[in-house]
Amino acid sequence: MPEAATTEFWHDIKPIENSFKPGVLPEVYMHDPANSDERYFVPVSETVSSRPIWISPQRNMWADILMSKKAGLVNRHYHPHQIFAYTIQGKWGYLEHDWTATKGDFVYETPGEGHTLICYETEEPMKVFFVVQGPLIWLDENGNGVAHYDVHDYIAAARAHYASNGIGADYVDTLFR
Repeated sequence: MPEAATTEFWHDIKPIENSFKPGVLPEVYMHDPANSDERYFVPVSETVSSRPIWISPQRNMWADILMSKKAGLVNRHYHPHQIFAYTIQGKWGYLEHDWTATKGDFVYETPGEGHTLICYETEEPMKVFFVVQGPLIWLDENGNGVAHYDVHDYIAAARAHYASNGIGADYVDTLFR
């Protein structure tokens, strides 16, 4: 049950009993994942890391907080599926677009887009909440596909990172839904 109500009009309403259908996993709740222990942030490149907060191996999807503490770069990549992004803080963009995202900005990336994610040098680290569907296709300087990175690669990277820093590789399993 959440915090007890005091003066709210709904204070006498009782919660639903047995709110989950049989076989349904519980929700994922994290308090302030963008500002948590930095050991949870998995390196993506030399300058950017990612904190997984929800993973669906069956759908090849994940939600994460992408972070860069200084000027950063994520390899050029192509998305065959849609991507959603909400900027928590800092400043970032794509070399291929004419906008720069800052705190509170939302970005919808259409399927079929290739780009180079850059992070600017700012007083506070760049942190962006992403919902990623499908693989990222790594591109060379001419925009040709050279490799891919999907949910299974993300899981493997997170397991290795958590195994090496004391969190434990099995932590990743708690994020599967």
